[in-house]
Amino acid sequence: MEIMLFIGGIGLQEVLVIALIVLLFFGGKKIPELMKGLGKGVRSFKDGMKEVEDTVKDDDEQKKD
Repeated sequence: MEIMLFIGGIGLQEVLVIALIVLLFFGGKKIPELMKGLGKGVRSFKDGMKEVEDTVKDDDEQKKD
């Protein structure tokens, strides 16, 4: 029984191999810092996308007036 985790057919075994490679490259102490940086990057991206959506909505409202 293989569980499909992501679109494209990445299964549990592939995820475990990727996690092992990350652990080997960065070590156990660096992983929390790496995840913290990744979280900040995702948050920054979402904030940027929200600003773009707000700008587009404002432009649409101004064109209607």
